[in-house]
Amino acid sequence: MPPVNRIADYAEDMTAWRRWMHRNPELQFDCHQTAAFVVERLKEFGITEIHEGIAQSGVVAIIQGQGDGPTIGLRADMDALPMQEATGLDYASAVSGRMHACGHDGHTTMLLGAARYLAETRNFRGRVALIFQPAEEGGGGAEVMVKEGIMDRFDIGEVYALHNNPGVPFGEFVTTPGPIMAAVDTFHIYIDGVGGHGAFPHETKDPVVAALGICNAIQTIVSRNHRALDDLVVSVTQIHTGSADNVIPDTAYINGTVRTFDNEVRSMVERRMTEIVEGQAASYGVEVRLDYERGYPATVNDAAKTALAAKVARDVAGSGAVTDDGGREMGAEDFSYMLESRPGSYLFLGQGTDAGLHNPNYNFNDEVAPIGASFFAKLVETAQPL
Repeated sequence: MPPVNRIADYAEDMTAWRRWMHRNPELQFDCHQTAAFVVERLKEFGITEIHEGIAQSGVVAIIQGQGDGPTIGLRADMDALPMQEATGLDYASAVSGRMHACGHDGHTTMLLGAARYLAETRNFRGRVALIFQPAEEGGGGAEVMVKEGIMDRFDIGEVYALHNNPGVPFGEFVTTPGPIMAAVDTFHIYIDGVGGHGAFPHETKDPVVAALGICNAIQTIVSRNHRALDDLVVSVTQIHTGSADNVIPDTAYINGTVRTFDNEVRSMVERRMTEIVEGQAASYGVEVRLDYERGYPATVNDAAKTALAAKVARDVAGSGAVTDDGGREMGAEDFSYMLESRPGSYLFLGQGTDAGLHNPNYNFNDEVAPIGASFFAKLVETAQPL
């Protein structure tokens, strides 16, 4: 089955909406201009219950169906990334150093398309809560919206989200029950030694050597401290130290990321990293401080809601275009906070482009927007039929 005919009729408008947002990217919680654009569209659709200023710039809009029933939540993220666009498109970012390189402009467009259709037809019972969220790319806007009470305030019983995926063929859906994306933690290691002349290392407490020892030692957490069948990534991504070839510096800094699915594994990594840092500090005679920051939890799909979402995806895209056991990946998503609060499902939608996410040449494929909007609309009609 192709996209809903009525939604397909919106394609030109949806492209215009998306490209406006692409030209005007905003970061983190400061999505006020985008939120105002969203609210203007919602009002044009005849939606009257609109709640603004949630998590600073988030929006929740309610569409009432026909008759009493539960409330289903549909979420789209609005924020961009702090990076320079290199696409050269005529609608490329007009703001230097900001870019919609993850397709959140497309996600918002798909939810707007579904909102327009649902407001026109209202072929469902109960209510739909349209959740337009800031600060997915760091900041945890989903967590803030949950803590500000949107699930209870709007009586949301289940919640769903889509994310485009350039690595999946155009128009195909991929999801999986249970964990689909990893928890993400960040570590910062600060080393204080005693610097000096590079010709006289015996007079120093070298933080460079200590940094190398720490980096090598924490890799043993993966190779020797965890069960091989439990997914785990520990990656050192930054080392900063030194200023000249003949100077041993006073300090060094190490930064990196940890990705897990199991809370026991997560706690083990934090414990072992603390022990290793303390032991290496004693070994090299330096002072070391570890700041271990727990970030987004694992994104865990409810099995029953994922089965429902996969059925709807098949209705929209065809049975051969849906993978409902696609496994899990080590990326992270703050939609995890919403799934901790309510059962639901997170799906990927293939857009068939070359440049990957977070790439300066990335661009959302406008042709996929009616498919995503149709999925959201049909999900509501299937979950809450008249």
